[in-house]
Amino acid sequence: MEIITLTMNPAIDLSATVDHVIADVKLRCQNTKREAGGGGINVSKALHKLGGESLAIFPTGGATGALLEMLIKEEGLQYHRLEIAGWTRENFFVFEESAGHQYRFIMPGPTLTEEEWQYALTYLTEVEPAPRFIVGSGSLPPGVPEDFYARIAEIGRKRGAKVVVDTKGRALQLAAEAGVFLLKPNMRELAQLYSKEMQTETDIKAAASSIVESGKCEALALSLGRGGAILFSDQGCYHVPSPTVPIRSTVGSGDSMVAGILLALQRGEPLEEAILFGVAAGAAAVMTPGTELCRREDAERLYRQIREELHPLYQRNPMKQE
Repeated sequence: MEIITLTMNPAIDLSATVDHVIADVKLRCQNTKREAGGGGINVSKALHKLGGESLAIFPTGGATGALLEMLIKEEGLQYHRLEIAGWTRENFFVFEESAGHQYRFIMPGPTLTEEEWQYALTYLTEVEPAPRFIVGSGSLPPGVPEDFYARIAEIGRKRGAKVVVDTKGRALQLAAEAGVFLLKPNMRELAQLYSKEMQTETDIKAAASSIVESGKCEALALSLGRGGAILFSDQGCYHVPSPTVPIRSTVGSGDSMVAGILLALQRGEPLEEAILFGVAAGAAAVMTPGTELCRREDAERLYRQIREELHPLYQRNPMKQE
């Protein structure tokens, strides 16, 4: 499999809607739905929805782990589960219909033993054929060392695989120090990677550019939410605005962006073209309710729209310096 995603802290995402969120009363939920979640799993799900394929690797345990595996089978994903003693976590998402607000309750996950998390690294080292891309995405559960994604970067280097990391905090910093192919931080995560204070647009671009120039990654896709994304590479920077779409849920929009970028790269597109499809997939994800992620028809339509708006300028100067 050319693309492998690794999710060390997978989850069952339970979503529901309520009319009003009110303290100290029973809230009658409607439209309940359970879906397999976690960063890498979401990337694999989005890839599948967009017409691509991947191998999803994740640890599972307990009754919730069995349910997670069943949900992934229903999605039609190819996967490899890593057996653990602890129970797979559950997250809870509530959409308040009266105010249009979404509330996210995220659980920490089970504690993994050294033997359990080491097996994930061993599997990546030994799986054949060697993948073209390895995606390490999401938080790390208790017990997993902060340099876990940095270790994946080293495995990728030895196996000739391009490593993509989408995480936060110390795990993100250590992965960047190890050097990867692509980082996808948001503004808050970019600040965690950059030691100097950022106050202006010029500061932000200088920060992202310096991370690429220092060899921490070959490319950096800075996620701007409604503002789209900026791609930074050794060719400069290129801003892709997000199209205006109705917002139903922001869950999984970043994972959908990663999936769009990967699918375009797998199909032979250059990075500056892949970021266009990534932004389109991310925008498509916010149009769906709960944790549904992107729909292929939405992503392809938005991609055509973005390309029509940007392509004349893009052809003259593909990596236009902002």
